[in-house]
Amino acid sequence: MKKILGISAFYHDSGAALTIGGKIIAAAQEERFTRDKHTPDFPLNAVKYCLEEAGLTIDELDAIVFYDKPLLKFERLLQTYYAFAPKGLVSFLKAIPVWLNEKMFLKKLLLDGLKEVGNYDKKKIKFLFPEHHLSHAASAFFPSPYQKAAILTIDGVGEWCTAAIGVGDGNGIRIIKELEFPHSVGLLYSAFTYYLGFTVNSGEYKLMGLAPYGNPESEETAKFVELIKAHLVDIKEDGSVWLDQSYFNYATGLRMVKDKKWEKLFGFGRRKEESNLEQRHCNLALAIQMVTEEIVLKMAEEAKRLTCSDNLCLAGGVALNCVANGKLLKANIFKEIYIQPAAGDAGGALGAALAASFMYFDDTRVVDPTKDQMFGAYLGPDFSAREIRLMNRKVKAVFKEHDDFSQLAAYISSKIADGNVVGWFQGRMEFGPRALGNRSIIGDARNPEMQKKLNLKIKYREGFRPFAPSVLAEDVSDYFELTTDSPYMLIVAPVKESRRAALPDEYHDLPLWDRLYTKRSDIQSITHLDFSARVQSVHKETNPRYWELINAFKNETGYGLVVNTSFNVRGEPIVCTPHDAYRCFMSTEMDYLVINDFVYSKIEQPDWENREKWVVKFKMD
Repeated sequence: MKKILGISAFYHDSGAALTIGGKIIAAAQEERFTRDKHTPDFPLNAVKYCLEEAGLTIDELDAIVFYDKPLLKFERLLQTYYAFAPKGLVSFLKAIPVWLNEKMFLKKLLLDGLKEVGNYDKKKIKFLFPEHHLSHAASAFFPSPYQKAAILTIDGVGEWCTAAIGVGDGNGIRIIKELEFPHSVGLLYSAFTYYLGFTVNSGEYKLMGLAPYGNPESEETAKFVELIKAHLVDIKEDGSVWLDQSYFNYATGLRMVKDKKWEKLFGFGRRKEESNLEQRHCNLALAIQMVTEEIVLKMAEEAKRLTCSDNLCLAGGVALNCVANGKLLKANIFKEIYIQPAAGDAGGALGAALAASFMYFDDTRVVDPTKDQMFGAYLGPDFSAREIRLMNRKVKAVFKEHDDFSQLAAYISSKIADGNVVGWFQGRMEFGPRALGNRSIIGDARNPEMQKKLNLKIKYREGFRPFAPSVLAEDVSDYFELTTDSPYMLIVAPVKESRRAALPDEYHDLPLWDRLYTKRSDIQSITHLDFSARVQSVHKETNPRYWELINAFKNETGYGLVVNTSFNVRGEPIVCTPHDAYRCFMSTEMDYLVINDFVYSKIEQPDWENREKWVVKFKMD
């Protein structure tokens, strides 16, 4: 029963996770505590939380595991600059001092960070450093419900590896095939994220959300796909890719692409952040999404060929592309697919801990074919009634405490049905980038105005951004063409034909915003322009309170689903504490807030119209 702390840090999305005997005890991202989105800093608060949740000190740990090999990454950096020399001098002069002063001495950085956590005996600490893609692979396979499975990991870059195919069997993982830097699906997608005016390493989900606004019947979209495949990326039959580095600048430069060459290729310049979206931007987003899907499908087919497995486990940042996941599921290459809900770098902390537990210490692995070992990804901190009452006193909140949750659920479901927006804060915080019903903002999916209201008056973000449904697991087939569970909101599926509205002639030729506000279905606010939705199936066994709320809404309206978006505003991490939730509630136009058994009505709060008092400015992402 080894006690292991996993850490990811110093690039982006720092996090920590703790396992005991291979069982996941706690996991959290550092951003949730510091309120600095995608922070790369040592995960001081996340580590403290994990140790407190487990009741452990640093000296009681059997190992501390970092999610990649820094010296191997440094080797890649040096070899890349050497290969491209004399190009990249400015980037070299910026990067190398950081490595020499900090990252080369990673063990010292970790020891210094741990000093802030608590006292420890340096001689007792055992550090382990698995490779980056092994950490990703372990994060997906070991919690999965499979004794044996193919594994596919795809991201920007780890040390050298940018994608890997492996096989997991019992306590072991064997990597069979790798794609190496600078050729990378993740970096290709990030290059388009940059070119279309979004922030790399955080705006990729915006690019995915923009793609449905592209016109699949347009000659321009087809032309963009052709240009991408003719000039930027050569896709091999096994899914491996070759990127023409004469168009890219990420290997040695300070930008993702060579702007002038891309402008000449696509016929328009890089979109500036916050500038108007035009149809050509949407068509290019759709084009790179289509290319990415083709690559992922080919990689999956190669994984099937090499492993002959019926099961596939996915991780790495590209595994968060739920549109590609939906296409992969529909392709039926594998009978079963499991995707790690914290598929990005934060999840690497969990994978590192699990890899050490099973592959180094040989802990006994528990496999349950009926469920995974992620506990619904509800692995973060929770808060007692006493802590919530103390917060209430501090902010002078007006509230009602309920002792009957069924009554609370019925009351809130009626408010949602009346068009109100509710902040929903329950139990342990989710691990990973998706809000799964414990740190969520909820609305009525039937309401055609809800998508606009949530974007502009609650989230304060771009109006095109789509929203996802949380649906009772037993009712999924009533709304979506989906034959499997999707508990982590990682699969996009079509809305059922019977729920779709007839579109006007020349629909695809309408201006972007006209198309957005055209009625598409009876669950308008979660139906994308291409009649798809990013589905979360809610299971009574995993999250009984969230299930009961949605079931109460079904009793009220006949619809067993709600709009679910993360409890935050643009640029802010998902809320962690009751105070985070109350502040966000007061700074937006949310109507109601529920924190465990406590209910708050906006208009009953002191000075409720003075939102500026509660606003915190976050960096735009």
